[in-house]
Amino acid sequence: MKKNNFKKQDTRQNIDLKSQFKKVDTGIKNGVFVFSSPLTVDEFSKKINKPASEILKHFFLQGKMLNSNALLTEEQIGELCLEFNFDFQKQVAVDETNVLTNIHIKDDPSKLKPRPPVVTIMGHVDHGKTTLLDYIRKTHVVSGEAGGITQHIGAYQVEYNKQKITFIDTPGHEAFTEMRARGANVTDIVILIVAADDGIKPQTEEAIDHAKAAGVPIIVFINKIDKPQANPDLAMSQLAEKDLTAEEWGGKTITIKGSALKGTNVSELLENILLLAEMNDYKANPDRLATGVVVESKLDKGLGPVATVLIQNGTLAKGDFIIIGGVYGRVRIMLDENNKEVKIALPSQPVKVVGINDVPNAGDHFVVSTNERDIKEIAAKIQQHKKLQNFQYEQSILKDSEGKKVLNIILKTDVHGSLEAIKGMCSKIDVPGTKLSLIRSAVGGISESDIQLAKASNALIIGFNVKPSRSIKDIADAQKVQIYFFDIIYKLKEVLEKLLTGTLDPIYVEQETGEAEVKQIWRHSEVGTIIGCLVQSGEINRNDKARVLRDGVVVCKTDISSMKHVKDVVNKVTSGMECGIVLSKYNDLKVGDVIQTYKIVQKTLGE
Repeated sequence: MKKNNFKKQDTRQNIDLKSQFKKVDTGIKNGVFVFSSPLTVDEFSKKINKPASEILKHFFLQGKMLNSNALLTEEQIGELCLEFNFDFQKQVAVDETNVLTNIHIKDDPSKLKPRPPVVTIMGHVDHGKTTLLDYIRKTHVVSGEAGGITQHIGAYQVEYNKQKITFIDTPGHEAFTEMRARGANVTDIVILIVAADDGIKPQTEEAIDHAKAAGVPIIVFINKIDKPQANPDLAMSQLAEKDLTAEEWGGKTITIKGSALKGTNVSELLENILLLAEMNDYKANPDRLATGVVVESKLDKGLGPVATVLIQNGTLAKGDFIIIGGVYGRVRIMLDENNKEVKIALPSQPVKVVGINDVPNAGDHFVVSTNERDIKEIAAKIQQHKKLQNFQYEQSILKDSEGKKVLNIILKTDVHGSLEAIKGMCSKIDVPGTKLSLIRSAVGGISESDIQLAKASNALIIGFNVKPSRSIKDIADAQKVQIYFFDIIYKLKEVLEKLLTGTLDPIYVEQETGEAEVKQIWRHSEVGTIIGCLVQSGEINRNDKARVLRDGVVVCKTDISSMKHVKDVVNKVTSGMECGIVLSKYNDLKVGDVIQTYKIVQKTLGE
């Protein structure tokens, strides 16, 4: 455990949030029209001293009927300025609603110190991203022990050659882009993973485009070279066509051939990350209050709202007052990726923060300040602003959906990173004559209220890495509400597009066969974790697939290694029976968890 380096006298530079506020005086200055936000026709006409009728005439000749109260977009303001021979400039006005994303603090160059690089791995879903992340984590964690990290945690640090590297674990390039869209530029380096036996796929191309748009260095890791059908040269040739020519072919892209499964050349990958970091000289000032970004968040049954944050500058300490988007609180507990408590967190370090009053969004910026009153006031303003934006969005959905085929969706996910990625993906689905409407989207398990809303609005429920309890599933069946489950974003996208076009082929879904509650847990040195269970419904079959649910969220998918009833080895136990279960490669169980078994069956949406 790290010791708190701050004595009674905290020497960190404070951040005065209200000193960051900036007003913009809208009007003509030296022949340039300066503005900060949309204006009505009437407001714009007064600012440029032109009759509103001239502006309305301009748009009338284009076939657009506006009135004096119509709100002009940024593009329309620019168009009008050119029409009336003005240059134009949009400036950002900073107030309570956007101060966290526009905060600017000038650091003393003498206080800047090297920080670990922040790395994101991207690529096609089946090309080995998770395998690579798992191998790196298990072999190079800072603490020297993997410590039961068995679920999506958002970010973690590893240590290689006595130097630290931070890895951001996002659900994919959609989440990466959504965070960037919020101004959350968290990544220094992108690792593009490409399978040697598969080459570039559409998701690979998308990842390349998103990484290039971020303007960060790209290192290519050609994975699965140990497979008999591996053809790394073909992958390198395809990459060269995308302007990612390998150094050994005379290009500038660092390219490493290896195997994430076996760990082949993973050390070379880490060495190149550190080399690139040294060349780019990443620095931050630890001697001030922290600023940074949320990379993941969830509602924990025991701890309450939890946010995994990445410190980008300054130092975060236990007891700090923190504001994250419209959420605020005092840091009560900080945990590293091994759930070990820490007292301080330095630049580029990810930690889980406990003590905030609600669950923030992935990509939200956070700031620490000593002024608790300012934090509460600004948080309230941000919340008010978000409610207004949500209302306006809902109204726009109602207007846009007129005359179109509408597919209503209720989306529930395990973590905010997945939620934001899927929402971003849904916003880009464009099927002529149709409208995809997310009438509710939230983190957490599927509830009875979700089912009632789906029934009332004729909606489908989509669960991403979440599953309903047996009782909730029974209510859904009784109400004839369809619930479908996914754990891969691009497959969800394909299904939604086919639903909108009416061309959906039969798909394979998971059909629950039984459900058991964890009542007792024993640790055995040879067998592993033995789980004492009571079967609540259906039957638990030894050969069925299994998943572990905690508060309705899937924390693990696995198999049953062995199962006993009393002292007998059995293949099946039914409702009301007790049994002992050992799961394959998963030991992080808690009393109250639910073990759910299922089969893969073919089904068509709409049945």
